[in-house]
Amino acid sequence: MTRKQRRLTMIVGSLVVLGIAAGLVLNALRDSIVFFSTPMMVSEKHIQPGQRFRLGGLVQTGSLVRGENLAVTFKVSDGSATLPVAYTGILPDLFREGQGVVAEGALDSSGVFQADTVLAKHDETYMPKEVADALKKQGHWKDDYGARAGAVEASGKQEVSQ
Repeated sequence: MTRKQRRLTMIVGSLVVLGIAAGLVLNALRDSIVFFSTPMMVSEKHIQPGQRFRLGGLVQTGSLVRGENLAVTFKVSDGSATLPVAYTGILPDLFREGQGVVAEGALDSSGVFQADTVLAKHDETYMPKEVADALKKQGHWKDDYGARAGAVEASGKQEVSQ
């Protein structure tokens, strides 16, 4: 083989090995690439009890039930399917019915998602009251920081605009 042919063989061989390695990595991370699964995706995948994943959707209005010792149950919906969630712990300040949520945990044998972490989602215009007040006090507040950013109540809860 000439020098040129050996170089070409090495390049092609390296590309093949790199392609196989990339394929194996993507296959291994296939389920981890998605940040969360919706209730519809969970029902379609037939996830086994005990398998950990993230569940995302909206907290269904009227489904929040507070129990004893920080126990909470609620339903997460994506508009097509609903999944019951059980959680024990302190909920985030932004958590409320009708709001987006991402919970991490696993399904139990009865089909209830047992969450050990709950994260409340908010839109990009949300700004905590303390930050908005500090910007106003320093004279850096602009009205275009978001329509709802200025509509934060004294309690720190975001006002719902319709």
